[in-house]
Amino acid sequence: MKQVLPQQRENYSKLFMTTISLIGWTLILYSFVKLDSVSDPIVLALLFIFLLISEYYPMPVWRGHTAITFPIIYVLFLLYGFSYTALIYACAVLAVNIVHRRPLRTVFFNPAQLALSFYGAVLLLPLIEPFLEKMPLPPIMEGIFEYSILLAVYLVINNVIVDLVLVIRPQRYSFKLWKHKTLTELNSAAISLVYGITLYVVGSQNRGEIDVFAYFFFFSPLVGISLLSATIARLKKEKNRLKMLFSITTELNQMLPAQDWLSALSGSFNELIGAEASLLWIKKEGEWELCFTDGRVVPGCVMQRGALEEFEHMKHPIIYNDRKTNGGAAADCFEEDVKAFVYTPLVIENETIGMFIIARSRTKSFEGDDVQSIATLANQLAVIIKTRMLFTEKEKRIVLEERNRIARDIHDGVAQTLAGAVMKLETAGKKFNRNPEETRKLVDESVLGLRDSLREVRESIYALRPYPTERASLTEAILRKIEAVQKEYQQVIEFEIRGQEHELSPMVEKVLFDTFQESMQNAIKHSQASKIELLLSYQSEHILLKIKDDGRGFSLFHAMIKARNEPHFGILQMNDAAEKINATLQIDSKEGTGTEVSITVPRMGIEGGSINDQAHASG
Repeated sequence: MKQVLPQQRENYSKLFMTTISLIGWTLILYSFVKLDSVSDPIVLALLFIFLLISEYYPMPVWRGHTAITFPIIYVLFLLYGFSYTALIYACAVLAVNIVHRRPLRTVFFNPAQLALSFYGAVLLLPLIEPFLEKMPLPPIMEGIFEYSILLAVYLVINNVIVDLVLVIRPQRYSFKLWKHKTLTELNSAAISLVYGITLYVVGSQNRGEIDVFAYFFFFSPLVGISLLSATIARLKKEKNRLKMLFSITTELNQMLPAQDWLSALSGSFNELIGAEASLLWIKKEGEWELCFTDGRVVPGCVMQRGALEEFEHMKHPIIYNDRKTNGGAAADCFEEDVKAFVYTPLVIENETIGMFIIARSRTKSFEGDDVQSIATLANQLAVIIKTRMLFTEKEKRIVLEERNRIARDIHDGVAQTLAGAVMKLETAGKKFNRNPEETRKLVDESVLGLRDSLREVRESIYALRPYPTERASLTEAILRKIEAVQKEYQQVIEFEIRGQEHELSPMVEKVLFDTFQESMQNAIKHSQASKIELLLSYQSEHILLKIKDDGRGFSLFHAMIKARNEPHFGILQMNDAAEKINATLQIDSKEGTGTEVSITVPRMGIEGGSINDQAHASG
């Protein structure tokens, strides 16, 4: 069986909608020709206004919104006949569709299919009147029965036409979507039925008499409820949008240190904006890189350099309402049935560092609120990406400084010692026969210097080895070190973790591990502690590492003076390392009271998790 391509299905859908539009508007224009004079134009104008308001402000019902207009349409039909009803109804729906800036095809289709649906229901009335005459029903019940049949047929025809469009078009129309739409329409039918019954109960069976005030007060509650509930629903939608935007930005901040910080947000962007697809390009070291894709995107999309260079000149959001007219530089990266796009540049200090693109399948579907939401999210992404770039640059600079330091140490230490040893050995070789004693002295000095050089080389090699936190997480590296210390010293060590663990940058992990390691060694070798307590706490605003011992303590003032003269990883080195990651180091100690070392690393947007109390390596 030959498969129907998406473009063919799109063409069939357009053809069906065009056919319905032509038939419907032919009926509407024919109704215009058949118009008679109106006896009471004030009532007609009032009902038209009510119809406009009800269409513009659809009433929220269970899991959706629907315009409760059928009671007004029915009264129009009773008072003025089908011609006026079709014309007024079509004009109201047409005006609302134009105000909402819907696609031209939809603007003409909606009034046409509604007019056709009501006309089909009206054609059925003569068929059921003989049955109603045979049934001994009071006038009120007869009117209610007639109203119910008309409502049911109207809804069935209307929904069948819409369902056919949704089934024919290439976009997936699942049973879940059909169920959702049907339940929404049933809710609308229930409200319309209740209002229709009320219409007859209060005496609307006197169809020949028109009282403008009676109609005004009768329909005012329906229109008022629609207006009020629609306003409340819009406020709730805006509240939910802001809440979701806050949630996404918070989650972005949380995952900032992680390498795959964008992958966990798959689906969030599209859900927030109500879109079908999204892309994010980021400019890294002068080159544009596609960093995030979600939804209906062409796999393996590659853009030409010229197209990517267009991004650099964009400073404000640009809307492309119809792909056929212009879809922008990245249109080919989306599936063919994706029609409308919003290109939002990520700008920091007038520099475009990224491009965020959101797409929908319906043309002209992006409104001002949508663009504002996308721009807000893009601004947040720009700040986060720039912050991440600064973090990366800072870490590279620190690594480069460390390499330069090692190079200087080798040049000033090992290289000089080796050069001196070579010179002494050359001199010893020349004096070997003439002065054996001086030769032996030079050789001994050279051997001593070479041994010192060998020790420095080993220290340099050790410094260049992969760090414990590079081979494992911070927690695992700490646990391994605790296990090694307990084997060697039989030390009592308690380790507690609080909060939800998060991935940290390598530099932060290194400084935390160095602080832990130096503090623990000091507690064992110098403080003579019998017990060491460790706390690693992931809190809402920062990460806290605390090392506490019950040793003999020390004078911080004397330790600072001593640290200046001893080149090892002591208090000054711990403080310098903490400053490099914007952390705060605090040391509390007095002679005879033990020592507590705390290092606090600020983190953006970490949510405090539940406390996972764990006592590891308790000896």
